[in-house]
Amino acid sequence: MSLGPVLVDLKGTTLSDAEREMLRHPLVGGVIYFTRNFESPEQIAALTSEIHALRDPPLLVCVDHEGGRVQRFKTGFTRLPAVRKLGQVYDRDAKHARHLAETCGWVMAIELRAAGIDFSFAPVLDLDRGMSKVIGDRAFHSRPEPAADLAHSYMRGMHLAGMAATGKHFPGHGGCEADSHVDVPVDPRRYEDILIEDIVPFERMIHYGMEAIMPAHVIYQNVDAQPAGFSKFWLKDVLRTRLGFQGVIFSDDLNMEGARVAGGYVERARAALAAGCDIALVCNNPQAAQQVLDGLGTHSDPASQARLIRMHGRGVIERAQLQQQTQWHQAVERLNELNEDTTLDLGLS
Repeated sequence: MSLGPVLVDLKGTTLSDAEREMLRHPLVGGVIYFTRNFESPEQIAALTSEIHALRDPPLLVCVDHEGGRVQRFKTGFTRLPAVRKLGQVYDRDAKHARHLAETCGWVMAIELRAAGIDFSFAPVLDLDRGMSKVIGDRAFHSRPEPAADLAHSYMRGMHLAGMAATGKHFPGHGGCEADSHVDVPVDPRRYEDILIEDIVPFERMIHYGMEAIMPAHVIYQNVDAQPAGFSKFWLKDVLRTRLGFQGVIFSDDLNMEGARVAGGYVERARAALAAGCDIALVCNNPQAAQQVLDGLGTHSDPASQARLIRMHGRGVIERAQLQQQTQWHQAVERLNELNEDTTLDLGLS
């Protein structure tokens, strides 16, 4: 059975019979975890193992685990700093910041891989323009070159841990104040301005070998009337053709307010896939996920299938084995020091 074009979530810390049946649906390609799915490192590893065993090839299992405000698993996992702290270090010592970024990417990825999780939706490649509250300290920097430099090091750490990288939110969510979770953000800038600024980190990371990208639920009104995640111009003309990206394109969550302009849930999934997404996320709404699975119809794309398979995690490491490594202890100590560095206090609660 191939991996389908829909990524879904779960209600709790164990699989119900109905969820097992859902995950065997041929349109399902993977599962995304949220905090409600986590109880302990041992529990999440067992749940992941059970999900992987349901299908061949195994379903993709992923999570948003960036650090800072967006870290789904806490107990038993290293507290990861908001990556904006790395940007602040970069302004003082770029070489040291790159080293810390690689360490951060490695710790994030290796701890998830020790639980069997294939990948995290990271790194964020948006620029912090000081206006987007939903981005803010999730961005490495306000300028494109430092952001790309740090993201490259972060991805290198992920790769060393056996994890593929997913850059988000193409072509950049930092230029508008509204939050696409609860609103339909509109960015009034010209295409030329976005191209020479916000797209730079994505272009660099594509060149460095980034495996996946997630577009923004943002309307760039002077470029296209559709949000980027539903736009053939952004995904096919710019991302695939101009930038030469050959990796996976994940939609952002189709349950977000920023996706409502595409219609009902089935229409949203169809629009995202038609625009160029390889897989559509339907999260935090089980009824909507079922609607998509019931109404989307057959879907076959060998190119998407080949891209999705490459998102599986590489290498196997047990949690007990990881915690015996000197490398892991030293890396965690460095990140703890970064978290505790009051000279980098962002003034955020």
